[in-house]
Amino acid sequence: MGISKTVAFHTLGCKLNFAETSTLSRMLEGEGFQKKAFEDIADVYVINTCSVTDNADKECRQLVRRIQRRSPQSLVVITGCYAQLKPKEIAEIKGVDLVLGAAEKFNIAAHLKELSKGDSAKISSCDIEEISGFNSSFSLNDRTRTFLKVQDGCSYNCSFCTIPMARGKSRSDTIANVVTNAKELAQKGVKEIVLTGVNLGDFGINGTAVDKGMRRNENFFQLVQQLEQVEGMERYRISSIEPNLLTNDIISFVADSKKFMPHFHIPLQSGSNRILGLMRRRYKREWYADRVATIKSLMPHCCIGADVIVGFPGEAEEDFKNTFDFLHGLDISYLHVFTYSERDNTAALAIKPVVPVHTRHQRNKTLRNLSYMKMQYFTKQHSGQTRKVLFESSHKNGMMEGYTDNYIRIAAPYREEIMNSIVEWTI
Repeated sequence: MGISKTVAFHTLGCKLNFAETSTLSRMLEGEGFQKKAFEDIADVYVINTCSVTDNADKECRQLVRRIQRRSPQSLVVITGCYAQLKPKEIAEIKGVDLVLGAAEKFNIAAHLKELSKGDSAKISSCDIEEISGFNSSFSLNDRTRTFLKVQDGCSYNCSFCTIPMARGKSRSDTIANVVTNAKELAQKGVKEIVLTGVNLGDFGINGTAVDKGMRRNENFFQLVQQLEQVEGMERYRISSIEPNLLTNDIISFVADSKKFMPHFHIPLQSGSNRILGLMRRRYKREWYADRVATIKSLMPHCCIGADVIVGFPGEAEEDFKNTFDFLHGLDISYLHVFTYSERDNTAALAIKPVVPVHTRHQRNKTLRNLSYMKMQYFTKQHSGQTRKVLFESSHKNGMMEGYTDNYIRIAAPYREEIMNSIVEWTI
């Protein structure tokens, strides 16, 4: 076939996926494709998948069926974590034409030139151990914030996680290249960069089959120090960082920084040390509590978020109560709550007893309610204060939204003159 002229994208999952989708879009536009909304008719549809939960897999299949009903002659390309983990399963979905694994997603333009509708689905993938390269990516659309990918893969072996199988071992961009990207984004008018990766605190480590081991050239603390010096970039956020990699140096630097926002997202996963051990996490709850206390001692106004998994195998009522009580007493601001779902080829499958699904959902609801109350309390603590808000370019229904430096969401009547601007705002 000749090169199709229109392409539409849909992203499932994390900020890293959004950064990569945006980069794939710019690559194809550079090859002559015209970008369309996913709801429109397009010659090619690209779905960048997640596979953290079973629900993400189901959503991918639903999207393919929706495309089949709307535009059966369009080409459908699946990439992302689900595509790397289960390429044959995806290839069997009616309507899928191309499955691109982790090593091939950035070669999408070359693959499309050779693709025809009606052939059996083509799979282009490889053993995850063979992946050694790093592809720089960042999101760039009508938002004033951009997600900048600086690290990929993970060399940890948490018992519930498929990410190392989907993205490979930890590997990073160079500080020099990240700084170059930050300068380019500043020139494009971006006001805030969210640093993203699978395991950001491991920045600088490269551990691939090609390297025959792990080696560190640079580190995350050095990266943030260099980014602070980029002229024209006004804000940075650290998307997520493991508690065992969040050093006192990084915390102190953010506390003194003019550009790194007082906002940390620190995965916890469980408030029970017994469950943390079964999860193969690299810290105990006492260390997590110490990180929170250290942050709050230097930045009482800092917003802290946490990831939590409920319903992990072996999680008894006492374990969940320990998690709830720990989080209730912790000076954090919000939670991202995940319901455990079984993933193929993970060590957690061997852990018993299995927590009933309805119990998992009940625990999820309990922690989501706690999260809501914590964010309400955090916001109320700052009521009447004046803080700097970056209002985003997008708006709807006559309203605009933005975030304070410490991540309090602000909604206000639309005013064009303060869009993509940082303004003093009384909460």
